[in-house]
Amino acid sequence: MVLASASLQVAAPDSDWSRLVTIVLGAATLAVSAWAARASHSFVRGAVAVTILLAVISILVLVLQGDVPRSAAALVNGLLVAVAPVVIGAGVLRDVRAEGEVTVRTLSGVLAIYLLLGMLFSFFLGAAAELESGAFFTNDPDPNRSDFLYFSYVTLSTVGYGDLSPLTNVGRMLAVTEALIGQIYLVTVVALIVTNLRPQGRERLRQRPLPEPGSEKRV
Repeated sequence: MVLASASLQVAAPDSDWSRLVTIVLGAATLAVSAWAARASHSFVRGAVAVTILLAVISILVLVLQGDVPRSAAALVNGLLVAVAPVVIGAGVLRDVRAEGEVTVRTLSGVLAIYLLLGMLFSFFLGAAAELESGAFFTNDPDPNRSDFLYFSYVTLSTVGYGDLSPLTNVGRMLAVTEALIGQIYLVTVVALIVTNLRPQGRERLRQRPLPEPGSEKRV
C-alpha cells in the first residue's frame, strides 16, 4: 500500500480525482499500518481517525463542490509519513522479540519504512522550495508534487539521473542527507534483515517430525 501510494503520487496528474485517491489511499495505508503493527497508543488511534475523517470529508466536498483542496491531501500525507514509520518500526521490533526470528513480515516492514523515508524527504524538499525566493531545481523552474517525490526517490536510492538537480544550498544539503540516509539504511538495516531472514517453508519442514521406520504405507 505504501508503494501504491508513492507510485500514484509520482505518476498521476495533480487533479481533484488524483488528490482524492491519494487521500483515501493514504488514510487506508495509515490505518492498515496501525492494525498490522497492533498499535494501541491513543495518539496513533487519533491520527488514524483524523485521516479517515479527512478522507470522508474530501469525498463529500468532491461530490458537493466538485473539487478537493490540496491542504487535505497534504495533511493526510503528512500524517502518513510522520506516524506510519514509527508505528511500523515499533511493530517490527515487537514481532522480532516475540517470534525470536526475522520473517518476510519483518522484511516488508523495513522496506515500507524505506519507501516512507522517500515520501518524508519529498515534503522537506517541497517546504524548502516554498521558502526559497528563486528556482529550486536547475532544470525545472516550476516543480510540482510529482517532481519532488521523483527526485526524492532518485536521491534516496542514489541513482542520480541528473535530470533534476537542486540549485539552492538547502536543497543540496537535503539531497546529500537523504542519499546518505538511504545508503546507510540499505547496507545496515535492510542487509541485516535479509541476512537473518529465515525461509518459512524450510522452517516448517525442519519442524515436521520424521516418520517412524516401517510406518510408510506400501502400495
